[in-house]
Amino acid sequence: MSARLTPGDEAPAFTLPDADGNEVSLADHKGRKVIVYFYPAALTPGCTKQACDFTDNLDLLAGAGYDVIGISPDKPEKLAKFREQESLKVTLLADPDKKVLDAYGAYGEKKNYGRTYMGVIRSTIVVDEQGKVQHALYNVRATGHVAKIIKDLGI
Repeated sequence: MSARLTPGDEAPAFTLPDADGNEVSLADHKGRKVIVYFYPAALTPGCTKQACDFTDNLDLLAGAGYDVIGISPDKPEKLAKFREQESLKVTLLADPDKKVLDAYGAYGEKKNYGRTYMGVIRSTIVVDEQGKVQHALYNVRATGHVAKIIKDLGI
């Protein structure tokens, strides 16, 4: 498990396949602010709620200059099914080897019902136009999280 990011850190570069298998890099968004959120699994209730919240607020976020990228360890085929089934408009990227999740501190030890295991830590990193971390939020809740981000960013 790598260390968590803090504001002012350089956001780790990445290139991952999207739901259609096309390569998407953080560098593609240089000059724009990017909300990168990490979620455990497509097609699960909490992750669906979060992805739908981001989609519902995408016009507001884009209008304020933010792109939104969701990253999970799912394969592109599952992301495509997720996108189609839920009519998602956010960019979904696949990180099955968890290298980007790890680089962002979004993969590590979790506890649930007294059991300890390794998993995705629901996290959101806001990256500024220069590629620096503006906000780093870890262990966020799926419900109400997007509203909190909008409030925190003053949108």
